[in-house]
Amino acid sequence: MATGILIEIENNAVKETSLGVMTAAAGHEIYALVLSDNVSNFKDTLAEYGADHVVSIKGVEEKTSPDLVAQILVAASKEYGFDVLLGTAGSLGKDLFARTAAILDEPLVSDCVAVDIAGKKAVKSHFSGKTLATLAATGNIFLCTVRPNAIEPVPAPAEAQIICFEPEIADSGLLEIVEIHKGAGGKLDLIEAPIVISGGRAMKDAENFKLLEAIAEKLGGAVGASRAAVDAGLAPHTIQVGQTGKTVSPRLYIACGISGAVQHFAGMKTSKVIVAINEDKEAPIFSKCDYGIVGNLFEVVPALTEKL
Repeated sequence: MATGILIEIENNAVKETSLGVMTAAAGHEIYALVLSDNVSNFKDTLAEYGADHVVSIKGVEEKTSPDLVAQILVAASKEYGFDVLLGTAGSLGKDLFARTAAILDEPLVSDCVAVDIAGKKAVKSHFSGKTLATLAATGNIFLCTVRPNAIEPVPAPAEAQIICFEPEIADSGLLEIVEIHKGAGGKLDLIEAPIVISGGRAMKDAENFKLLEAIAEKLGGAVGASRAAVDAGLAPHTIQVGQTGKTVSPRLYIACGISGAVQHFAGMKTSKVIVAINEDKEAPIFSKCDYGIVGNLFEVVPALTEKL
């Protein structure tokens, strides 16, 4: 099946989360869609993970309206006859795919943890992670976004060829980007980080989150927080993990001083390996983790950081 995949680029490299989406489409004809005038630097990586075609989409800049980019994705879908259009369920993918689905008037299955391309089916988490539902799409084009890190990238070498695509599309004027404010440079996006270390109310003080930042830097991960920590003013809502925060699916999740309430577990239960550090040996988190450490986080975390 002709499968278009929106490839995300960061720091002049293909995001690993996009490679995971490519793995989900292994065995099908893959068109890697890159929003860049120059894709030569990405060709080898994309070919290694199964791209048959690397499509250079011209004319897209940082301030290009997402409404216009969605129109371009629609044009590319029609130009190359896509049966399937996939992306990552990050901030960019969630925005663009919702707009694309609206223009095409096709159903969209978002934030999936598994995909069956041939059957046009996807698996989603429901009811705070208590159940998994398999959804079958009935549209002409199967539109789907995949949860970051839900699918491990696996090389599947292909002979990629570069195609240039520059459709003649006028901006509808529905949205204009006036100014862009970026967060602190060098920090990983929480929902895309391969490793997440989160703190709970037991962190006691916002200053203590520097302990987690230190170990996250050593591990190449990102820092999260429980709702209890956020409500107590110890951490900003932007890093809250859980039912009312962000959903993460890293390879490794380290919970520090987090009891393990179902609301928090809903936001990280699909993590590949869960490690818990808590003084209370009866904490619910210990029944849900792969490895548990009963101990004072202010002793365990610095010792772990020093060891690393």
